[in-house]
Amino acid sequence: MQRYAINILLCVAAVVLIVLAQTETLDKYVLNIIMLIGINCIFAVSLNLVNGYMGEFSCGHGGFMCVGAYVGSLLSVAFFTDSKLFGAALFAPELAPFLFPLVLFGAMLAAALAGLIVALPSFHTRDDYLAIITIAANYIIISIIENIDAIGGSRGFSGMKKTVNAMSDLIDLPWMLIWTLIGVFVCVVVIRRLMTSTYGKGVSAVCQNEVAAEMMGVNTNHVKIMAFMVSSGLGGLAGVLYAHVYGYVNAQSFNLLKSTEGLVMVYLGGMGSITGVLMAAVAFTLLVELLRFIIPGLNTVFHDLNLLPASYQLDQIWTWVIIPLTLILLMQFRPEGFLGNRELTHVFPRLKRWITLK
Repeated sequence: MQRYAINILLCVAAVVLIVLAQTETLDKYVLNIIMLIGINCIFAVSLNLVNGYMGEFSCGHGGFMCVGAYVGSLLSVAFFTDSKLFGAALFAPELAPFLFPLVLFGAMLAAALAGLIVALPSFHTRDDYLAIITIAANYIIISIIENIDAIGGSRGFSGMKKTVNAMSDLIDLPWMLIWTLIGVFVCVVVIRRLMTSTYGKGVSAVCQNEVAAEMMGVNTNHVKIMAFMVSSGLGGLAGVLYAHVYGYVNAQSFNLLKSTEGLVMVYLGGMGSITGVLMAAVAFTLLVELLRFIIPGLNTVFHDLNLLPASYQLDQIWTWVIIPLTLILLMQFRPEGFLGNRELTHVFPRLKRWITLK
């Protein structure tokens, strides 16, 4: 029982969050921030599989999130709502809470297949070429979606809120919070179980020395493609949850800046550390939100001190000056990130008696 204490505590915390959301003790803004933290956790942990555990350098992970967001949104609208695009709904809206996992799985599968398409040519190259190919793939995915007028093109796509409302009409619960928490749990367990499996040992071997791994009989191409597909599929899970939380999706939400956010969270937390990346995702999301309020206050302070011309106003673009600056300072003074390649149980060994991810 003691070994599962932290797991039980986390489950209790999740139930408390759901109860607080259900009773509207948490306002919508705080609830949205919590769900965004969960989505960023999934996004960052999935990217950590490739960039952290496997030692490759993928810079276009936002593209796979985009695929998951759009495919999941299209499936959601086709399954549970009447629309001009698909006509009558395939299923009764009352089935939305029970069949929504199919939407999530379809989005993950589509993103994993997109990852396969990118991985097949990518892993015939070496060194930094994967970064270039994934950046190109990110742009290609966004360009293709923006040029399909049937799904909104550059205007974006909406209609997913009807699915969320259908779930709430049947059983009044904060469904997207529940699905987001389930998504975080699934993502962490999948990555953890993968990395403790035979495939995971192959991933670690590729990270350490790909040539030596091949000499020892590891099918490195197979291992890398498998890891890339799992990473892409979980990135797609983050995308479909993002689309349903906000009820609207636009391809530009998943551009290179979104991919950069994932990189920041991975390197901030520590490559190859699940708990480190989870901590970084929470810290990063909160920092971005805090800057929304801090930057207007800086305008007042700087103008009062005559440090800025009266006509000049700092805007939110400075968020992406402050955050990279923070990352630069981190790389200077703690290049391994929060935890490096260690977990919290390595930093605090006594936690091993209280927690298990198996």
